[in-house]
Amino acid sequence: MPEALQTESEHYDLIIIGSGAGGGTLAYALANTGKQILILERGQELPVEPQNWDSKAVFVDHRYRTSEQWLDKTNKSFTPNTNYWVGGNTTFYGAALMRMKKRDFEAVEHSDGLSPAWPLSYADFAPWYEKAEALWRVHGERGIDPNDQPEDPPFPYPPLIDDPGVAKLKQHFQDLGWHPSPLPLGINRDDAHPLTSHCVRCTTCGGYPCLLKAKSDARSIVIDPIRNLPNVTILTGHRVKHIEAHDKAVTGVVTETDDGALQTFTGDLYALAAGAANSAAILLQSATAAHPNGLANSSGLVGRNYMFHTTSAVISIMAERFDSTFPKTFAVNDFYFGEKDYPYPMGQIQLLEYMSGQTLEGQISDILPPALIPDFLSDDIARHMVAFLTMTEDLPREENRVTVTETGQIRLTYTPNNLPAHLRLTQKLEKALQSFSLRQHTLFEPHFQIDSLLPLYGTAHQCGTLRFGRDPSTSVLDINCKAHDLDNLYVVDTSFFVSSSSVNPTLTTVANALRVGEHLKARLGSAN
Repeated sequence: MPEALQTESEHYDLIIIGSGAGGGTLAYALANTGKQILILERGQELPVEPQNWDSKAVFVDHRYRTSEQWLDKTNKSFTPNTNYWVGGNTTFYGAALMRMKKRDFEAVEHSDGLSPAWPLSYADFAPWYEKAEALWRVHGERGIDPNDQPEDPPFPYPPLIDDPGVAKLKQHFQDLGWHPSPLPLGINRDDAHPLTSHCVRCTTCGGYPCLLKAKSDARSIVIDPIRNLPNVTILTGHRVKHIEAHDKAVTGVVTETDDGALQTFTGDLYALAAGAANSAAILLQSATAAHPNGLANSSGLVGRNYMFHTTSAVISIMAERFDSTFPKTFAVNDFYFGEKDYPYPMGQIQLLEYMSGQTLEGQISDILPPALIPDFLSDDIARHMVAFLTMTEDLPREENRVTVTETGQIRLTYTPNNLPAHLRLTQKLEKALQSFSLRQHTLFEPHFQIDSLLPLYGTAHQCGTLRFGRDPSTSVLDINCKAHDLDNLYVVDTSFFVSSSSVNPTLTTVANALRVGEHLKARLGSAN
């Protein structure tokens, strides 16, 4: 049984739930105000150890992945592909930090319906994107992607050099009339001075925690610089059970520690950044007499419109060795909003990280039992492979949602959409590779084939469960990401997204956290 509930005597100016891209960046943005900031993180500090770069430990043994069980819409349990550590999932992401396109903020018709407009425009986010790119050390080059905005400033760091095999592949696509552009990457790398560069361009980047902290993740970029400040407190091993509220104000946060003790923390302002699924679950579990359907839920939209992108991995196996140890350096956006004979958006093609045999074995084991895993997954074959991700916008649907059971277990109810556009994009890539590689294998996300399982990237790009907007009847948050129903609760993770676009969501999350941070400085009465 949990120990008796204890209330912390210290009162904070701001309590942030979660230390990832949103929560960590918000704390960083406000750390110089001198205000007392508490970060509550359910995970622990990730150990810096040799296993950080061990593909068997990371992908086969799932050393760092949660063992928590969620439910799908058929009530079948599964282990979400998520990680609870200081810095959140950014510790394991592939460091792709892309702006949403200008049209992504507008209403866009897709083959499977309408992607709704955001309450703010690209112009509103542009200055915060620029600050986010500088803070998170983004490398790239403007003007090659057909969807770049000519008024946008250059990236703060130059694009990474393509490995020889990647350069040949890029030329192949250019010969087809495509415009492969440098993939914006957050990484502490100087290709002009490789011997002194912090990043060593290893084969263990995306999906791994960086042993050198050379990847731009929340740990290295926003948590480490503030963790020793006297006004910033980080408490690990504190999972939020529920949020307490009275009328229109949050009055406290109740956590459960790893040893089962319950504690209550109080503050003036609160910011939720536990991830789109967990943030929605926390609000749903925090029902009161004044908020019987969960906090901030007068619209009935808390947990609804769950999105995570429609994705496939396309793996090409060539007769010759593919000369690359760090292949994830370009993307193709020529078909992002469609093509001449297809007016609907199709999405993005981007290179994936280097994959060893054990990397593939671990990822495919989420889909297939060991007896059915293909026998070609060896390190020798892996040296002949190049992997791509095709990513299409996942449209918001109210029926795609997060709920919680009576025992507090998360349930994801999801039905895929926008598949024709995604299939067209994937087939276009496969056709382009026919004259470049010996053969290719398309590993569709299993929700296309096995509806009862979540896909390989099923929780990596989760967003949309607490959308922001101007109308309280059609949104959960206002344009400053404050809950319509509560005067002192904000949300700064991917929950606020109105649509998912077809790019990785991290940079938009960082930019928004900086934007909300500026708003909160005024509320906190800070001149800094």
